[in-house]
Amino acid sequence: MVAAKDDTENKKDVASGEAEGAAKAKTDAKKAAAEAAKAKAKKAKEDAAAMSVKIAAPGETKVSPAKTPRLQNHYKNKVIPALMKEYQFKNPMQVPRLLKVTVNCAVKEAVGNPKVLDSAYEDILAIAGQKPVTTRARKAIAAFKVRKGNAVGVMVTLRRARMYEFLDRLMNVALPRVRDFKGVGNKSFDGRGNYSLGIREQIIFPEINYDKVDKIRGMTVTIETSAKTNEHARALLTELGMPFRK
Repeated sequence: MVAAKDDTENKKDVASGEAEGAAKAKTDAKKAAAEAAKAKAKKAKEDAAAMSVKIAAPGETKVSPAKTPRLQNHYKNKVIPALMKEYQFKNPMQVPRLLKVTVNCAVKEAVGNPKVLDSAYEDILAIAGQKPVTTRARKAIAAFKVRKGNAVGVMVTLRRARMYEFLDRLMNVALPRVRDFKGVGNKSFDGRGNYSLGIREQIIFPEINYDKVDKIRGMTVTIETSAKTNEHARALLTELGMPFRK
């Protein structure tokens, strides 16, 4: 009787040990699977980051992160002395300077299909080297089927080093690639030192991959300066290399 009881208890202990072992093995398997999934997700994220467009960190630029932009050096060494001599400025701080550059791309198809903005977003990101923001309608326009708050485009504002890098590429690389290019208009000043330039095709920028372009889109580039008059703003941009039409 006692032997049978002991035998039963031994069997229970063995069964309990086997159950605990199975539960532990199951827990270890789940933990290993979770770690493997986490490692796989991390690797996929790193691969995606490596394949995506590199965005410059604060204080860096997309083209020359460790050096002062070429156009900025040109402004300090050549433009400031030339404008001081031409307009008899007594102090270098009186010389007009660049403040910021705004690139705006309006997409009318986005009213009916917001996903169209994705490709415009990627184009501006590649061109400017900085993440753009989505612009939304400020008021409803029934004639265009636009409601207040609808996403209608993307824009990016460039300052300091990235601004100089973008203008350098725009004036010396992109604009000369325009078909039958004869110069940009010299009357698009607003009287307060700002100049606006319309671009019809984003493919003039070498950063754009032709194979990924779904549609030709234009954009508006607005250059804001500290000039007080159109004459000073035009002289500043001319000295920087803007190819005005003669």
